[in-house]
Amino acid sequence: MSLQHGSDTAKPQNTPQPQACGSIIDAHGREVPITEQMIQKACEKLEQSRVGKAQKG
Repeated sequence: MSLQHGSDTAKPQNTPQPQACGSIIDAHGREVPITEQMIQKACEKLEQSRVGKAQKG
């Protein structure tokens, strides 16, 4: 008898999964994945707020 033998179970396929970078909890308690679009929008708002403060000062 050999120590190496075939397996009757199917091996999982290596399918690309979306990279999970995090999530937030919305006002209704649901978990919402953070998307690249959400991050870009937040960065734009931050940039705009910094420009506004620089012009006032």
